[in-house]
Amino acid sequence: MILTILDDLAEVSAAEWDVLAASTGLYLSHQWLAAQQHDPTARVRYALVHDGGHLVAAAPLYLIDTEPNALYRVHDLVPGRTPARTLLAGGRRGYLNAPLLHPRLTPDRRREALNSLLTAAASLAEAHRAQSWWLYVTDSAAAELADACGTEPVRLADDARIPLPGGTFDDYLAALPSKRRVAVRRERRAFAEAGYEVRTLRLSECADTAGALLARLQERYGHSADPDAMARLLRDQADGMADGGVVLAAYADGRMAGFSLYYHHADTLWLRATGYDYDRLRGAHEYFNLVCYLPIEDAYARGATALHLGMDSLRAKTLRGAVTAPLWAIEGAPPPGGRSG
Repeated sequence: MILTILDDLAEVSAAEWDVLAASTGLYLSHQWLAAQQHDPTARVRYALVHDGGHLVAAAPLYLIDTEPNALYRVHDLVPGRTPARTLLAGGRRGYLNAPLLHPRLTPDRRREALNSLLTAAASLAEAHRAQSWWLYVTDSAAAELADACGTEPVRLADDARIPLPGGTFDDYLAALPSKRRVAVRRERRAFAEAGYEVRTLRLSECADTAGALLARLQERYGHSADPDAMARLLRDQADGMADGGVVLAAYADGRMAGFSLYYHHADTLWLRATGYDYDRLRGAHEYFNLVCYLPIEDAYARGATALHLGMDSLRAKTLRGAVTAPLWAIEGAPPPGGRSG
């Protein structure tokens, strides 16, 4: 196996990369990572492992001096850690991560490929006096990765997704307990009767307005947020993702009162953001309609089989059919000379 390090994801075939990322989803896809590549708060390299001329393993490696997102600061997540330069291996945005390994590798070749990725991460971390970590590793990948690193995984959060059986919203409803079916129908009816105009938009059409509502949501839950910065983030995302995001927006009296943003990738709809003008809401279960029920309708129309909802509000999500799985932090394997810092 041959290990190479690149500094531009454009040098890697998207089709080859996405074969490795297929089981992990949007946040390790070629398009998503390419859209994050020019983030000025990190320097990124890409570790690639080839075998017989074929790409069999890969990982982005981000060197970070100061992480602006508290949910990606190791010292805020893992007890006993102090601020330090960090090498984050794998995805850095999206809260879902795993080493990318070809699904057809034999167990021995899989471990060899994984060890090559860990060597790349450890060497880069050592060269820059950084601490190597993998954050928000999926439950299915965590045990294998922790064993290869020789470290203990630390549970960070839980990830939620709603499986979508059958082919219509009625099939989703039928999979819920009877009391929950009644509640969902009631919440959908209240939203329909509230008189909102629901629009389906491209992100580029509404990034400024959606950014302001996203900032209000962040502030409501105790996070400082600048509306201009949120709008800029959404504009950049629209550019980087070829404006492929779908915005469902509820308008009241001609002004946006709430929205959800999601992406259709492979067989899943991925909820990315939501926000609200709380003064304009009409008490009609806007959150669950914009985040769950309307996207589920669209998911069925697109042939998707799941709606990915991510972290937080887990009880509310499980009541609406979500299943959850743990997400883990795993300290990277030490460099040949021992651990840094």
